[in-house]
Amino acid sequence: MPKTPALLPEGLRDRLPAQAEAASRVTRALVDAMRAHGYGRVSPPLAEFRETLGGDDERSSRDLLRFTDPVSQRTLALRPDITRQVGRIATSLLAHAPRPLRLCYAGQVVKLRASQLRPAREMLQVGAELIGSDSVAAAREIVTVAIDALDAAGIGPVTIDFTLPDLVDLLAGALPVAASLDELRDELDAKDAGALVRIGAGAWLPLLRATGPFDPALADLRAFDAGGLLASRLDALEAIAAPVRGRATLTLDPTERHGFAYQSWFGFQLFVPGQGDAIGRGGAYAIPVGDAVEEAAVGFSLYPDPLIDEGLGGEDVAERRIFLPLGHDPALAANLRADGWQTVAALTDAEDAARLGCGWRLGPDGPQSAGD
Repeated sequence: MPKTPALLPEGLRDRLPAQAEAASRVTRALVDAMRAHGYGRVSPPLAEFRETLGGDDERSSRDLLRFTDPVSQRTLALRPDITRQVGRIATSLLAHAPRPLRLCYAGQVVKLRASQLRPAREMLQVGAELIGSDSVAAAREIVTVAIDALDAAGIGPVTIDFTLPDLVDLLAGALPVAASLDELRDELDAKDAGALVRIGAGAWLPLLRATGPFDPALADLRAFDAGGLLASRLDALEAIAAPVRGRATLTLDPTERHGFAYQSWFGFQLFVPGQGDAIGRGGAYAIPVGDAVEEAAVGFSLYPDPLIDEGLGGEDVAERRIFLPLGHDPALAANLRADGWQTVAALTDAEDAARLGCGWRLGPDGPQSAGD
């Protein structure tokens, strides 16, 4: 009786050659686009001490898959996110590097639990961080780099949804609310108009209407902002969006909080058709450096796995895969590989080019179709 193959843990999976090749091509295209803007690639380890990955933070620790290191006897964790690791590198090994510091990365992350929208627990994360500034100019650059990277990888059409993570804090002193600010944020995020009225926050209702296509939503926010408290924020959003107009669909959801627990004044999500969840998020945030000391930064992370699974980055491998019969010229085979061919050398006379996934075979006069 054949032995039953071992099953992988829930949320983990194997990638077969075609998917693995596609993932490699997409990753390279994304990273090369970021490097073209001056972002140097870093590669943090898959596991670190729990504390450096946010083990003391309740929100972060929920994602940590932890285990005990037999060497140090300390608790380690697999990284659920690379952004925090890049922040650690920037404020330690690269603490004295000139600012603004531009870094990019690509690697696998592992979460303790999956979500309904993302059933995978292991996923590819690719991103860029601009450390040392969270200015409008820095935000403009990071949004532009994100769109350039997605274009280079053939990902699109893209929708950018902007948000203002600190909106409630900005308006809290000017608009009445009977409930706590946390409850107010939850109801705004849920877009629950009835709940806002019940908690005495009816004055906040216009924020729910200021959602949708970027220009009308921005105009609604400006009309709502009679006191001018949001003027600088709205001017900044308009400036950030300017370079990518015409390259992406722009929307605005000023009260969105999902995925923006650590962003400060500005955030954005990236969507593509057919995907229920965002394929990327970014914005401004602060990196803890020491007691009461923080360093400003902006950045974004992309999660392209669902698109790769649907065929992004794929190509017909057989079109550049050539079968080499017994007795072939090794020098000619080397030249073919140098020219971008994948060569498959025969081990016996019984092997067949088509069965081995080759669209071509090496004949006396050079490559010829495997069907000839």
